[in-house]
Amino acid sequence: MNEIRVLLVGDMDSFRESTICYLKREKVSVEKFCGGEKLLAELPKFVSPIEQCCVVIDLRMSGMTGLDLMWELCQRRHRFPVVLMTGQGDVAMAVEAMRRGAMNVVEKPFCDEMFLETIKASVISPSSGLKDIPASMEKIKKLSPREKQVLGLVSAGKLNKTIADILGISIKTVELHRSNMLNKLGVKNVQDLVRLTLGYL
Repeated sequence: MNEIRVLLVGDMDSFRESTICYLKREKVSVEKFCGGEKLLAELPKFVSPIEQCCVVIDLRMSGMTGLDLMWELCQRRHRFPVVLMTGQGDVAMAVEAMRRGAMNVVEKPFCDEMFLETIKASVISPSSGLKDIPASMEKIKKLSPREKQVLGLVSAGKLNKTIADILGISIKTVELHRSNMLNKLGVKNVQDLVRLTLGYL
């Protein structure tokens, strides 16, 4: 594999620097940007068709947010795969980012090895997203009517308590439906669940 280059966008110095240190130890070339505006200004420099490059964006930034940046990248028809870093409870925003073209979502705090594998997978196979929606829908057909209701609410970023209130069931019942849903669909977490509902396999 050729050298991987990461364009890392985030406005928290400590988090950005620790991420850079780890990636460089793994022989990944990193260009850092303290905000979306900085990346957009320099993006035209990164145009080599053979370069294995991935844009890694922190969702919550002051000024231009991760979602704002995703929108701009989408409008400019950028070609590099995007990995979004997100905190807990940002499911709804993560869904929107994936609709705008993010290849994957990594929840903080994350395992370093998993983060690296996500980046590698994105640059090796950047065209893998949104290409088999019918197969995703076939998987979703395995769910019971109630599980499909829970799926829709989870994908919309609703918390368990909110889902319980909307459906008139207990939080424990919601948790049970979520667990059964993940098992039936063969996914491990909410991010993978969201990817599936958007057509990613």
